[in-house]
Amino acid sequence: MAIESKAYNPENVESRWYQQWLDSGCFKGKAESSNEAYSIVIPPPNVTGVLTMGHVLNNTIQDVLTRNARQSGLNTLWLPGTDHAGIATQTRVEKELRKEGKTRYDLGREAFYNKVVEWRDTHGGIILKQLQSLGASCDWDRTVHTLDDDYSKAVLTAFIKLFERGYIYRGKRMVNWCPASLTALSDEEVIMKPQKGILYKMKYEVVEKPGTFIEISTTRPETIMGDTAVAVHPEDPRYTDLIGKHVYRPFPKAELPIIVDKAVEKDFGTGALKVTPAHDMLDFEIGQRHNLEVIDVFHPDGRLNELAGDPFVGMDRFEARKVAANMLEEMGLLIEREDYENNVGYSERADVPIEPRLSEQWFLKYPKVEEAKAAVREGIIRFYPERWEKTYLHWLENIQDWCISRQLWWGHRIPVWYKKGKDRSDSNNWHISLEGPSDPENWEQDDDVLDTWASSWLWPFATMGWPDAEAEKQQGLHTFYPTSALVTGPDIIFFWVARMIMAGLEFMGPEKKTLSLDEIKDRIPFKDVYFTGIIRDIQGRKMSKSLGNSPDPLDLIAKYGADGLRFAILNIAPIGQDIRFSEESVEQGRNFCNKIWNACRFRQMQGDFKNNHSLGTIISRIDPAKMDRVDHAMISSVLDATESIQKSIGNYQFTQCTQKLYSFFWNDFCDWYVEASKSKLQNPEQRETCIAIQDLVIRQFLLLLHPFCPFISEELWHLMEYGDEDSFITECYPEESNDLIKILEKKGINVKEFQDGSTNDLLKEIISSIRATKARYNLNSDTSITADFIPSGDLGYIVEDYQKIIENLTGLKSIEVIKSYSSNFNEMRPKTLVVSLGRFYLNSSQFDLDKEIERIDQEILKVEKNIKGIESKLNNPGFRNKAPEKVVKGAEIQKLQNENKRDELIAMKDDLTEVL
Repeated sequence: MAIESKAYNPENVESRWYQQWLDSGCFKGKAESSNEAYSIVIPPPNVTGVLTMGHVLNNTIQDVLTRNARQSGLNTLWLPGTDHAGIATQTRVEKELRKEGKTRYDLGREAFYNKVVEWRDTHGGIILKQLQSLGASCDWDRTVHTLDDDYSKAVLTAFIKLFERGYIYRGKRMVNWCPASLTALSDEEVIMKPQKGILYKMKYEVVEKPGTFIEISTTRPETIMGDTAVAVHPEDPRYTDLIGKHVYRPFPKAELPIIVDKAVEKDFGTGALKVTPAHDMLDFEIGQRHNLEVIDVFHPDGRLNELAGDPFVGMDRFEARKVAANMLEEMGLLIEREDYENNVGYSERADVPIEPRLSEQWFLKYPKVEEAKAAVREGIIRFYPERWEKTYLHWLENIQDWCISRQLWWGHRIPVWYKKGKDRSDSNNWHISLEGPSDPENWEQDDDVLDTWASSWLWPFATMGWPDAEAEKQQGLHTFYPTSALVTGPDIIFFWVARMIMAGLEFMGPEKKTLSLDEIKDRIPFKDVYFTGIIRDIQGRKMSKSLGNSPDPLDLIAKYGADGLRFAILNIAPIGQDIRFSEESVEQGRNFCNKIWNACRFRQMQGDFKNNHSLGTIISRIDPAKMDRVDHAMISSVLDATESIQKSIGNYQFTQCTQKLYSFFWNDFCDWYVEASKSKLQNPEQRETCIAIQDLVIRQFLLLLHPFCPFISEELWHLMEYGDEDSFITECYPEESNDLIKILEKKGINVKEFQDGSTNDLLKEIISSIRATKARYNLNSDTSITADFIPSGDLGYIVEDYQKIIENLTGLKSIEVIKSYSSNFNEMRPKTLVVSLGRFYLNSSQFDLDKEIERIDQEILKVEKNIKGIESKLNNPGFRNKAPEKVVKGAEIQKLQNENKRDELIAMKDDLTEVL
C-alpha cells in the first residue's frame, strides 16, 4: 500500500489500530501456556482519577516492557484495574452532599454507600479509556476493581487469616487523626510540612512557692486545658528543688504535679514540658509511665469540647490558639511570642494539620519483616535504581504497627461483629468471619472500614483468583505469579511496595513462621521494581493545577499523537531521575515520527517493492559482491543498534533506548545512508542491493521501535508490507544481533570484517569538515565549488572510491584527486585539513580572500574591545568585593567566551593567510 501523505497523521491511525488490536485479542495473557510467562500488574489508579503526566510516564514504561515481552514470544499479561480510593472518593461525594446541605449521616450508611457507588459508576473508569488512547496494551477483559466481589473476598479473607495468626489486634492507642476526613491515618499517610508559627513562652506558678514560676514553651496553647502535669529532665539542675511539687494550670485552674522523665529535652525551650497526654504522642507515653489522667479537649472535627471549659467550647482549634494566648497575656502569664519554624504533620488527602488522638482502632503487626529485608538484601528482588534499597531497608528496620481501620463508610467493612449490649473490648464477645453470625439480630458489625492500602497490598495475587483455588487456576495465578516487574514511584515505597512484598511472603504458600531463601524466591510478588522520577516543569517545579504548569496529556496526544508523547517522555527520563518536561520535547517526538514516515515514503518512491515482506526475501535480494563499505557500515550500525536497545531494555534504561533509536535512524540511516544511497540508486549494478539494505534497516528499526511507538510502527509495518496482512507487528520480534549476523553470514555477507566502521567514520569526517568549512566562510549557497584533494597517506583511495557520495553529501560540483602539486595551490583558498587522508582545497568564485580577511580583522578588534572592558571590571577591587558572587562568576565566564571567540577568529585568519 502506498504512503501518500507527506506527513504522519496520528489521528487517522491510532484509534483504527487500537480497535483492531482489541478485536484480535492480541493483548490477552493465557492462563495455561507452554511459553515462558511475563506479567505486570498495573499500579491501580484511583477509580475516579484522570490521566496525568505521571501516569503517562509510568504506563508508557509498563507498555514498553509488555510489548517487548510479547514480541519476544513470551506469554504476556499486563493486568489493569482501579482502586476504590477510600478517603479520596468518600470526600468527593461528601463535598457534593454539603452543597445540598446534607451529610452522610442524613442519608444513613446503606444509602450513602449506594450514592458513592452511583458516583463512582458515573465518573469512574475514565482513566482506563484514557490509557487506551496512550496505547496501553493491557488485557482489559481482566480489569479488576478493589471493591469487586471476588477481590473484596480476598481482602476480608486476608484480615481473618492475619487475625487468626496473631498479627491483627484491637487497642486504644494514640493515632494520627484527620479532623477533616474524621478518620485515623497511618504514619505513611501523614506528610510533614515546614511551617512558620509562634513559640509561646509562658509561666505556671508553683503552688507550694507563691510568686515562683516555671517557664514553659509551647506551640499549642489551645491544649492547655488538657494539661495534667509538667515534666522536667531528672538531671536538669534548674528544677531539682521543685520536683514533686505542683503548679497551677491557668485554665481551667487546677493543680498539676511536677514530674521527672528522661524523654524531656533539657535544651529545648526552657527545659520544662507541659504534658497533655490526649494531644501529643510523646506526652501520651509520658502519661502512661506516670499514670496521668487523659483529658481530650477536642471534638473529632477539631473543635473544642465541654472539657475545655469557657470560652473555648465549640471554638475551632486555631481560633482557640489565639484566644488562649491572649488570655495568658491578660493574666500576666505570657512572657513572649517568638517566631518559630517547625515541621507539622498534614493529612495527605485532606491537606489539613493532623491531630494526635487517643482512639480505639485495629492494628496490624507486619508479617515476614525479616524475610522482606532478605528478599531485597539478597538480590531476589532487584530495585532500579539501586539507591532505593537503602530507603526500603531503613524503613523496615524502624517499622511501626500499622493502623488499618478507618472511620469511613466507603471501603471494605471490617468483618468483625460484637454481641449487642456486651463489652466490645472483650474478644469473647466478637465474631469474625466472611459470612457473619447466624443470628445477626443479636450482633452489630464494626462500623469501620479497612485502610485502602490494606486492600491494594494484595494486588499481585488477589487480582488472579486468590484465595479461590479454582479461580486461581482459571486466571493463571501459578502461571503469572511472581510477576516480572513493577513500575511505580518511590513515594509509595512504604505505602505499597514493601507491604506487597510482605503480603506475598505471608500468603503465597502454606502458613510458616519463617522462610528460607528458596521459599522467599517462590513467594515474592515481583522480581524487579523500577522507580520512576517526578515530572517537573522546565523550571524544576513540581507540576500542579495551581501553578498552571501541568498539561493535559489528552491535549498533547490530540496535538502531537500518542507516539510523539510516549517517545518524548521516555527520551527525557533517565533512570530514577526527576524529569524536566516541556511541550517542545513532545514536538520533537512528533517530528521524529514524521522523519520515520518520510523515510519510508522515500523508500516506496524507489519502487522494486515486490516480495518485500519477510526478512528472508529481503536478504535474498542483497548481493554481497555489490556491497561497498558504506553498505557494510550500515548493516554494522543495525547490529549495534539492535544489541544496544535490547540490552538497555533489559537494564530498564529507556532513555538510552530512545536516544539510540533516534541517533541510529535520523543520523546513521537518514542523514547518512539514505543520502549516500542516492548515487547508488542511479547505478543499475548497486541499486537492488542498496534498496534491499534500506528494507533490512527499516524493517529491523520498526521492530525495535514498536514497544516505544506502537501506532506508527504498526501502520508502517503494513504499508511497507513487511508482515502478513492479518498479522501484527506486536507478534514479531526483532532478530537479536547474533542471530542476524548468522543469517547474513549464511548469505555470504562477512559482517565482522567491517564492524569497526573505520571507513564510514572517515567518510563522515570528510563530509563534516567540508560542510563546516563551507558554513564557516558563508559558502553554503555556492553550487559551483570544486575541490582538489591531495592524499597524505595510504587511505587516500577512499576519496576516489566514494567520490560521488562525498560530492552528493557536501554539495561540491566535483572533486579532483591530485597525486602531486605545485606552488600555484597557494592561491586556492579556503582550505580544510582532513585527518589521516590529506588536504582538501575548496575553489569558489564567490570567495573574496581580501574582503574575508578584512571582515575577520574587524571582528577581532570588536572582541578584543569586549575583553578589555570585562578585564577592567574584574580588576576593580570594588566590583569583586561588592558584586554578588554569581555576577562575578558571570563576568569571568563572559571573558573566557570572548577569548575563545578571539582565538577562533585568529585561527581562521591564519588559515587564510598561511602559505603552503
